Amino acid sequence: MQNLEKGQSLTEMAMSMVFMLLLLVGIVDFGRAFFTYMALRDAVQEGAIYASLHPTNTAGIESRVKGIADGPMDMSQVTVTPQVLDFPCAGGRIRVSATYQFQIAMPFLGAIIGSQDFPLTASIIDNILLPPCP
Repeated sequence: MQNLEKGQSLTEMAMSMVFMLLLLVGIVDFGRAFFTYMALRDAVQEGAIYASLHPTNTAGIESRVKGIADGPMDMSQVTVTPQVLDFPCAGGRIRVSATYQFQIAMPFLGAIIGSQDFPLTASIIDNILLPPCP
């Protein structure tokens, strides 16, 4: 009878460990995604600051976003999109957006959402400070 109890305990532990490990990997994936998003958002904020002084310099804005990012992402995979909302001089507004395809490590989650890639997008709207309007 004691051998059956040991087998039952082992089966219960094996079933619960699968659930606990999936939960743990999901939490780690969420933490990685959040950390990557925060690094992307900070890089976009730096790009928006640069864009407020140089609103028509698209290459410079993209270079600033990709050069300042400090995180776990491959910056060659980041897509930067600056967009002047009003007019490209003082008093106008500019939006700087960036998108990154985050790789999910947990295979089961990718099967649920349909892909192992999850797009992370950060967008900042800033006021244009220079050049002065004519």
